[in-house]
Amino acid sequence: MEPRFSVGIDLGTTNSALAEVDLAVQPAGPGEPLPGALPFAVTQVFAPGEVGQSDLLPSFVYLPSPHEAPPGALGLPWEPQRTHVVGQYARDRGAQVPARLVSSAKSWLSHPGVDKRGALLPPKLPGDAPDDVPRISPVEASARILSHLREAWEAAHHDDFEGPLKLADQAVTLTVPASFDPEARELTVAAAAQAGIPKLTLLEEPQAALYAWVQALGDEWRARVQPGDIILVVDVGGGTSDFSLIGVREESGSLALERLAVGDHILLGGDNLDLALAHTVNARLAQAGTKLDAWQFAALTFACRKAKESPHTAQDGSIPITLAGRGSSLLGGLIRTELKLTELRQVADAFFPEVALDTPLLAARRAGLTTLGLPYAQDPAVTRQLAAFLRKHQHRPTALLFNGGVFKDEALRARVGDLVDSWMQKAGGAPLKRLSSGGPFDALDLGVALGAAYSGLARRGRGIRIRGGLPRAYYVGVESAAPAVPGFDPPMKAVCLAPFGLEEGTQIDLPQLDLGAVIGERARFRFFSSDQRRDDTPGAIVDDVHELTELPEIEAHLPADAGHVHDSVIPVGLRAAITEVGTLALHLVSRQGPPTEWKLEFSVREAT
Repeated sequence: MEPRFSVGIDLGTTNSALAEVDLAVQPAGPGEPLPGALPFAVTQVFAPGEVGQSDLLPSFVYLPSPHEAPPGALGLPWEPQRTHVVGQYARDRGAQVPARLVSSAKSWLSHPGVDKRGALLPPKLPGDAPDDVPRISPVEASARILSHLREAWEAAHHDDFEGPLKLADQAVTLTVPASFDPEARELTVAAAAQAGIPKLTLLEEPQAALYAWVQALGDEWRARVQPGDIILVVDVGGGTSDFSLIGVREESGSLALERLAVGDHILLGGDNLDLALAHTVNARLAQAGTKLDAWQFAALTFACRKAKESPHTAQDGSIPITLAGRGSSLLGGLIRTELKLTELRQVADAFFPEVALDTPLLAARRAGLTTLGLPYAQDPAVTRQLAAFLRKHQHRPTALLFNGGVFKDEALRARVGDLVDSWMQKAGGAPLKRLSSGGPFDALDLGVALGAAYSGLARRGRGIRIRGGLPRAYYVGVESAAPAVPGFDPPMKAVCLAPFGLEEGTQIDLPQLDLGAVIGERARFRFFSSDQRRDDTPGAIVDDVHELTELPEIEAHLPADAGHVHDSVIPVGLRAAITEVGTLALHLVSRQGPPTEWKLEFSVREAT
């Protein structure tokens, strides 16, 4: 069945959003613009017994106690007796009871040191973890947010057209950070499948933001940029900073867009700013003789987030904050303070200092032991991270596009824009073009979802498509046959499986290499990536794997079929396939004995 809608989902660290395009609607006439993507208002709980709609669904899951609210008080139209909460009330109630709040699930999906399918969230606060709080995995938390979006969309389209529509039957595009590694991408897909969205396309968030800009401008975007321009997309959201470079080129007489580079996954965003504000307010409270415990400090952090986003902070110069005390008296135990606008500006300036392009990143000496948490960036300066990205990729951007809720602050946009402009002009470049959509919707909050929905049109030939493909080249390690030497591993080389920019849905039969696979016993497979080696072709050999970034290895058992000898090495050929969601599968095809094929998806390791 052909989809009726192209639906874009922005699964954000702090806020999620959904947008749609009715694929059945055609342009009003020759030369008229295509129908544009529209934001979708998500039904959610605002307070016990109060349900409303908002274009944003805060990406929080609250796990209430059984006696916290009357039966049905947290229900939704499609599930009156729901026992957990996603969205605005989850965020607001979680600011008061942080031990029951799951936040930043998206960032946990990319954590390299934890079992993302394990019950980790909410993290236990030191010395104050109620025993009755259930814990869920980052995948489960992401699935609950996506389930809420799916259910809200299906409820709104229940009586449409000739019957109820299912989101699973639509052309769904789900966005991920450009810097997400293959494992995080695959886990995002797994969460979507668990949420009832088994088929979708992944799209990188900076590309989605650029799609939204193209949609908002229509054909006018061609007058804003020319062939040879390089667009720098600076995306700073709640949990991550994401940088991409997208080139403008000419193709068959028309302008086309092509991604040139993406940055590393940097856990640095609005959440860091919230934490810094909490430390600032906490220090002021401590000077006045009020000491907060871990539970109260977590509540203060969420309260600072709300205060930061409140328009009253800028209008009134400060906004009051009230925290629950820890004594027996409820009213007597309240702690009252405020967040001042001057404090907000000082903290923001610390995250966006004016630095030179050659300023190195700071590397703090870390303690040998730490609590289990997210691997946040050690250098909190977004501008130093951006300078490091531009130095690494050595492209000279000529245009700048902002994305992410942090840049709702006009002063921050101006600071970063002026800083990048000064970098480029000192390097001999022209003044930067500042790209702004000027569309009818809030591009910084909704642009990613709108652009994702528009990309569904582009894939159907009804819009401008950005050429992307893999953001890195990927390799598999091959151990050299060599005599055993005590204390030394056999030499390791790497074979390029998929080059930079390879498009989704592509299958590659690699050149016939003299490779053998160990069958009938467990063996480990090592994988690597590189965002620097852009000229490697499939089958290219890298002699020094230290030039590459090593990915999580797989331990796998390749079963021996009848006709193959157990615990042996047999000749194999390699075939790599890029799925529609951008993950890489490696097929080992036997070249001896009965025809047999083994499949490895290096992007995911089974939970142990």
